[in-house]
Amino acid sequence: MAGKLQKQLGLLDVFAICSGAMISSGLFVLPGIAASKCGPAVIVAYLLSGLLIIPSMLSMAEMATAMPRAGGTYFFVSRSLGGMFGTVDGVGVWLALILKTSIALLGFGAYLASYLNLPMQLVAIVAGVVFTLTNIVGAKEASKLQVGMVAGLLSILTLLVIKGLPGIQQAQYVPFAPHGFGAVLPTAALVFISYIGLTKVASVAEEIKNPGRNIPLGMFCSLLVILIMYGTVVAVVVGTVPAEQLYQTLTPLSDAAALSIGPAGKHLISLAAILAFATTANAGIMSGSRYLLAMSRDRVIPHAFSRFSKFKTPHNAILLTSVVILLIVSVAGLERIAKLASTFQLLVFAFVNISVIVMRESGIKSYDPGFKSPLYPYVQVVGILISVVLIPEMGLLSSIFAMGLVAMGVIWHNLYVRPRVEPRVGAVAKMAERLGERLLERDADAMGLRTELREIMKERGLRKDDPFYQVVQSADFIEIEPGIDSEEVIRRGAGLLSKQSGISRDLILGALLERNRLGETPADAGVALPHLLLNDVEGFHMVAARSIQGLEFPMAGQGIHAVFLLLGSRGNPTQHLRFLAEIARRAENPSFIDQWIAAKSVDDLAAMILSCETEG
Repeated sequence: MAGKLQKQLGLLDVFAICSGAMISSGLFVLPGIAASKCGPAVIVAYLLSGLLIIPSMLSMAEMATAMPRAGGTYFFVSRSLGGMFGTVDGVGVWLALILKTSIALLGFGAYLASYLNLPMQLVAIVAGVVFTLTNIVGAKEASKLQVGMVAGLLSILTLLVIKGLPGIQQAQYVPFAPHGFGAVLPTAALVFISYIGLTKVASVAEEIKNPGRNIPLGMFCSLLVILIMYGTVVAVVVGTVPAEQLYQTLTPLSDAAALSIGPAGKHLISLAAILAFATTANAGIMSGSRYLLAMSRDRVIPHAFSRFSKFKTPHNAILLTSVVILLIVSVAGLERIAKLASTFQLLVFAFVNISVIVMRESGIKSYDPGFKSPLYPYVQVVGILISVVLIPEMGLLSSIFAMGLVAMGVIWHNLYVRPRVEPRVGAVAKMAERLGERLLERDADAMGLRTELREIMKERGLRKDDPFYQVVQSADFIEIEPGIDSEEVIRRGAGLLSKQSGISRDLILGALLERNRLGETPADAGVALPHLLLNDVEGFHMVAARSIQGLEFPMAGQGIHAVFLLLGSRGNPTQHLRFLAEIARRAENPSFIDQWIAAKSVDDLAAMILSCETEG
């Protein structure tokens, strides 16, 4: 049955997933081909490509910390731009991921087959089965394998740099740009695929502990390390391998290692290549299956793909992803398809940058990313322009392929999704409301987006600088006698909130009563949360009321024993929502109401709230 993924992955796991997804054919195959197009300036092309992905990385980190859910860009795009764009993104990225993973497995098989004296496809298929089983057993187990492989890979590449630097021939850097610096940008577009794996970690954001810290920090550290590694390794390759040999080879690192270290070096690089392709394949299966999981949860594809195994992993999604990959591996000859898939990834990066702008401008208060992209919206505009510039550099065939994937997504959405699923309009509708200064009923609440974001906020918990404990400790706690109704509780609470804040009692009371009579007070599982934001309030103020017998609240399906009245500043609505989410999270503990009722007096309630263990 469907469920939630366990948060098992830490900062090191994020670093390993990002790094392992980046080091693959982009380093072990492309340097020679790229050097033939722009000469030694290929070093600049690699560094430029890494810098060009930074805007999309920052936008991806913001969206992933605001919506840490399986499915990565599919989830972000569908919630911000709507169901149609989400379907296009999900179907296209999943196909792109499995194509790249197939290439990685073929590279793995090609390097290992020479040592095992077995057919390349057979080795690749066996490796694919192993990675599939590892992913089914658990994300943590798959990530442990990833961490080990990445550590070994970086160690070997570091050895190549150390041994290769003394053998560099300065003359091989002259002329530095034989075809002019105008050839650098097209070459940067060619090797851009080397860095696209950086953002794969967004697809497993739901499984990452403390995503607000670990996702952006892990992505940044990974990009920094890989930029340095790419720059130094390519510099060693260009400086040690003669140009006439380099421009013809598909194994540039092996050639450089043979010249710098000897036969042992060539074997080490073969091992590094095997590790590189293995990490990419492992990360690809993990990421691809999470796209299916997210789409299945939304009924974009059959719901069976959101079912979990006894290991708490989406086994059906993993199996379908792996089966398609293995079918592709069995036909081989797909090296060019990796570049075609990368073109669609550039289109997705444009979607993600647009999504950040839409979410920021929508005014949805529960959009609360743990990391916010700096220099908004300029970074996002630059990210969009980078995609616009690089897509044509990929070639006409690649652009046609990307448009084909878009068409496939649109057709699937109209034929399969639309007849089965209520339309997901997305935050762009809310933004349109703000820009048009219109108040429509079909806003973020009707779309379910605001509720979904609040659920995410509740799961994520408080920020370090949230004064929740101080607010609870300074709150007023009152006992409600039998026969008192909900409006009288609000009247008493409004008086105490007025004393705490210095705001007019009538202003607080009128607003709270109106919301209560309209059924807008959250009330469920024995707990009610009347709350209010006002302009002139400094800080946050709370009154908690206990009714042992239980109260009736509008829209509540059962008696209410705990009432938390919260008054906050309109200048900090997301912190106000985090306080509400934290109270709701603690109240979800099965023993909360029993402990609340059993407390000897209201003087014990503050300590009881703060000591209550939360679920999740």
